[in-house]
Amino acid sequence: MEISGKVAIVTGAGAGIGAALARALVAGGARVVLADLAADRVAEVAASIGAGAVAADGDVADERVIRGLIERAEAEFGPVDLYFANAGIGGGAGLQSTDAQWAAALEVNTMAHVRAARLLVPGWVERGAGYFVATASAAGLLTQLGSAPYSVSKHAAVGFAEWLSVTYGDKGIRVSCLCPMGVDTRLLQTGLVPAEDVAEAELAVKAVTTAGAVLTPEQVAAAVMEGVVAEEFLILPHPEVLEMYRHKGADYDRWLRGMRRFQAGLQA
Repeated sequence: MEISGKVAIVTGAGAGIGAALARALVAGGARVVLADLAADRVAEVAASIGAGAVAADGDVADERVIRGLIERAEAEFGPVDLYFANAGIGGGAGLQSTDAQWAAALEVNTMAHVRAARLLVPGWVERGAGYFVATASAAGLLTQLGSAPYSVSKHAAVGFAEWLSVTYGDKGIRVSCLCPMGVDTRLLQTGLVPAEDVAEAELAVKAVTTAGAVLTPEQVAAAVMEGVVAEEFLILPHPEVLEMYRHKGADYDRWLRGMRRFQAGLQA
């Protein structure tokens, strides 16, 4: 994949990984529509990038908003070549998570990807080219201690990206799935779990910050650019995640016992 000259949409671009991705894309010669629920923040990021970047706000889990982003990109720059489904939220804690918390996590972390693909992929198939980049998490390959909705919705995001690649990979559609561990973003800083669930909130953050290095958004964006240029499905800014995933697949019961020990150690 050649980035220069391409048109991209990046969701969750008001800060963190999304903002870093937008900057990296424009630096590589792409033109980008940045989308975020926070209108002021995404406008500031786009303004700081300058030419080649425009901002749009809205809930990117809403199909009408996604359609508007695509129309905006086409009007400003031309047909969309790459879609970075990067927006994400935390969720509730454990079994006490409400239906509303489950629904919100699944809407933003999974269904937003489904709806974007539904709008873009048919046209990409006609053109014979298109690239979908799903931001999931290492939690989607492993698990997230302290948060059932986050873990499940990220597993679903990985599963959808796999399905998309298998179903359309021979029709010119490329798919990558980003699965980092700790990244210094607002999501990690404010907690993956609502603060009122004190024990689970502390557990969720400790599980991330003690498992490996906490990378900067810029480091993650650089890994994504490398992965997209190489057209790799699984993008792992933390390479050790692959070894963890291999251990999980090699002996699932042993891995579960190890995760229980890890959890007990963090709780102690």
